[in-house]
Amino acid sequence: MKKVTISLLALLGFIFIVPQTGNAIPAFARKYGFNCNMCHTSFIKLNDFGQRYRDYGYQIPGQEGYEKNVFETAPPLAIRTSFGLSLIKSHSTTSGFNIYGFDFLAAGVLHKNISFLMIYTPRIDEPAADYRGSTGGSNPSQLAAVESGNILFSNLITDALNLRIGRFEPAYHAVSSKRSYYINQPYEIYTYATPKINYLFDDNQMGVEASGHFKNGFHYGLGVVNGTGASPDNNKYKDLYLDLYQVFGRGEGQSAGQRIGAFGYLGWQPASLPDPDSSYPVGAEFNGGDNKSFYRVGGDLSLNYKTFNLRALFMQGKDSKAFNDRDSTKDYNYNGGFVELDYAALPNNRLLISATYNMVRPPSYDESNRINAFSGLIRYYLGDWTAVNVALHAEYTHREVGKDQPSKEDIFLLLVDFDF
Repeated sequence: MKKVTISLLALLGFIFIVPQTGNAIPAFARKYGFNCNMCHTSFIKLNDFGQRYRDYGYQIPGQEGYEKNVFETAPPLAIRTSFGLSLIKSHSTTSGFNIYGFDFLAAGVLHKNISFLMIYTPRIDEPAADYRGSTGGSNPSQLAAVESGNILFSNLITDALNLRIGRFEPAYHAVSSKRSYYINQPYEIYTYATPKINYLFDDNQMGVEASGHFKNGFHYGLGVVNGTGASPDNNKYKDLYLDLYQVFGRGEGQSAGQRIGAFGYLGWQPASLPDPDSSYPVGAEFNGGDNKSFYRVGGDLSLNYKTFNLRALFMQGKDSKAFNDRDSTKDYNYNGGFVELDYAALPNNRLLISATYNMVRPPSYDESNRINAFSGLIRYYLGDWTAVNVALHAEYTHREVGKDQPSKEDIFLLLVDFDF
């Protein structure tokens, strides 16, 4: 009886503690009493004010020192998940209801010009990742990870120098893949894995990043990182990157103003293992030798007209021939990019329409990995706009991999995207 009573009290407590969906607002909006679209064109993409708020360490520009810190407000916690129906047509056709990720997020001000961000993605075993099922837990739909965990020291030099330490989305992600409207379709050039190296452009990285901006619209980001994502570093060398961009006109190039930028990344990874007969997988924790380099360079732009936003990115990559198991006499050269057009309509941007083209061009001897993908989506945001955290989401992608006889795939999603 005692256990039943305690369980009932816990359940009642849970019901009163957990806000109802219709009244829920994300953590920062709750803190200020703002609408979500104060920082987002339509969640989750940041607008100009949201970009500035992020750059200032989750402080309203000009309000540094007057912000309530996390000890003076309700816990700055948020969650996000998406779920619904998918239909995949390739060699065969499959369909089913699925969950597309689940995130815990916390962020806020610790002290004047000192803030933090933490994003944790728990492991999800069920629903399974694909038609093979959960296979005893060996096929999770999401691995547990600290996607981001960092502290930002902002305004070390007013506007011109901020310092972020920990694991973070690096500045060379000119278009953020973490705040993309597309739930199933990644930016292909971000997720393209080249042979035998443990670096992925899309990964959040561990290290230190300096960033800042100036009154003439010039911005920079400069970082030193492991370059191995969430895996341990396996050599003594650290990777370097630099991101530069200029904004013309008023705004940050997110929802107003015009932005053009360039980025470069230089990394090293070991080409030999301590034990030639070792069966260690790439990225295992040991010190390798014979370090060889790789690089990524590219440019991007973001153009705005009323509620239209056109974004494009092009990147070229080169890995040392020491990492090229397709032709060990040549460096592995490839390139690719994407173009995305977004349009927001209806009062408070309740309707979002987007179209994207992705491509990857590997070297001629590896054209079985050539990628073309066309995607489009429509999102409609529910609620009274004081809590815009529920969107109805329809997404379609046609994807072809290979050149002469490409493997074709069509993917449809009908989802509810929920952010509290």
